[in-house]
Amino acid sequence: MKAIVHTKYGPPEVVKLMEVPKPIPKDKEVLVKVYASTVNRTDAGFRSAEYFISRFWSGLLRPKYTVLGCEFSGIIEEVGKNVTTFKNGDKVFGYNDKTFGGHGEYLTIAENEAIEFLPENVNFYEATPITEGAHYALNNIRAAKIKSGQNVLVYGATGAIGSAAVQLLKYFGTNVTAVCNTKNVELIKSLGANIVIDYQTQDFTNTATKFDFIFDAVGKSSFGQCKPLLTEKGIYISTELGKNAENIFFALTTPLFGRKRVLFPIPSINKEDVTFLKELVEKGMYKPVIDRYYKLEQIVEAYKYVESGQKTGNVVLKIIE
Repeated sequence: MKAIVHTKYGPPEVVKLMEVPKPIPKDKEVLVKVYASTVNRTDAGFRSAEYFISRFWSGLLRPKYTVLGCEFSGIIEEVGKNVTTFKNGDKVFGYNDKTFGGHGEYLTIAENEAIEFLPENVNFYEATPITEGAHYALNNIRAAKIKSGQNVLVYGATGAIGSAAVQLLKYFGTNVTAVCNTKNVELIKSLGANIVIDYQTQDFTNTATKFDFIFDAVGKSSFGQCKPLLTEKGIYISTELGKNAENIFFALTTPLFGRKRVLFPIPSINKEDVTFLKELVEKGMYKPVIDRYYKLEQIVEAYKYVESGQKTGNVVLKIIE
């Protein structure tokens, strides 16, 4: 089968389109013929290993899993002998940041992992980006223990995580203030944000509103910058470590010395999360934002675009058109 392979860490150019053996499903696994995947921050992070800590999962000296692609959609072509949930021909989508595989024509995944039937109201390409940004957002929203009626600020509302966060926070009944660039103000309003601040013309720190939760979905703010905007027991979460890994330090110390806290939850995803997101999509309460599409042979270009910081929502990789 064709797959995008990386045998060493580094920039986008380390990935190559190659022929590799087709995987064989184990007894409790399914073989998925992949129709689409995405290129996202998770894939880019494991490919570059810029954060050295990621190598404890992906391999210290060289990649353990050479075909990346954590999100996928496709059709089940073969099932292991002990699989009971799925059958050949089922349309599915899901997320796999343990062994990856979405950047190839086939992948295997255990039936009890983060895989679900395709939502009835979307196609493969629309379903593929349901999980990555949304599960990061969902983990952080749950960690903050937000309640209906609270005020929340989402900084970086146009990325895969931020655009999902805006929609999920509206589902949970919060009042959302979103920060984004000029060209995407109307888009973020359409996702349900109550107030949109254009950071190119306004300083978001000048808002008079106090927030119960500030979520930096792109890691470009700081606790010090946002602390004055928090309520007495407000929570700040960033998707990045911060300058000199300060967000880890603050996550350890702010619960001890102050009521305004920094949290740094470790993201996770399971089948129940994917089912929840699928149901929101089917109810029309969540729709992943798609920026653009690339073909498999355009993978280097796709990575460069994702890492430019200019994408809006998600970048989808079409394996089968």
